[in-house]
Amino acid sequence: MSKKILNIITSIKGDASFSNKLSNAVLEKLEAVYPESTVETLDLSKTPLPYLSELDISAFYTPAEQQTEVQKETLKYSDEATKDVLEADIIVIGVPLYNFGIPAVLKGWIDQVARAGKTFSYDASGPKGLLTDKKVFLSIASGAIFSEGPYKSYDFSEPYLRAVLGFLGITDVTTFRVEGTAIPDFAENALPKALSAVEEFAF
Repeated sequence: MSKKILNIITSIKGDASFSNKLSNAVLEKLEAVYPESTVETLDLSKTPLPYLSELDISAFYTPAEQQTEVQKETLKYSDEATKDVLEADIIVIGVPLYNFGIPAVLKGWIDQVARAGKTFSYDASGPKGLLTDKKVFLSIASGAIFSEGPYKSYDFSEPYLRAVLGFLGITDVTTFRVEGTAIPDFAENALPKALSAVEEFAF
């Protein structure tokens, strides 16, 4: 069975990035399970999407037949990103924890793909996510330990991502973590432990 996989990179550390290494392990397992799959990589650390402007917002809510050429031009980034998400069966997102939250480039991407009428809609009962039947894997990396202990309440990455993805209709979300990379007693085993969790997971 083939799958369309969207791999989203957000770390500024390139090959040294723990979130990238963890995502790569996830991708290897997915490609082993679905050998005919295709992987499209979106490296937001190198080509970030423009942050939202007033022009973007006005273009989002202007019917296509009424859009100006300027509005159509500014929508190209959002339209392409949204198309990638709509076509993907599986999305792998590398998430380094920056100051207790997600990287700005990832928030910028979310703002461009959270589109009324495309990825969510409103009806009499309220908002409805349109990105159903998709699977997301989060590869979260952090210097401290946030999955448990005194810093658990400081983690605004996973709760936020699960909330916004759920709003868009994606509720099948699996999180892998490489954490404690800046703590001497944990650093050496942080990545091997995370990779082991990926290896043992039933994809």
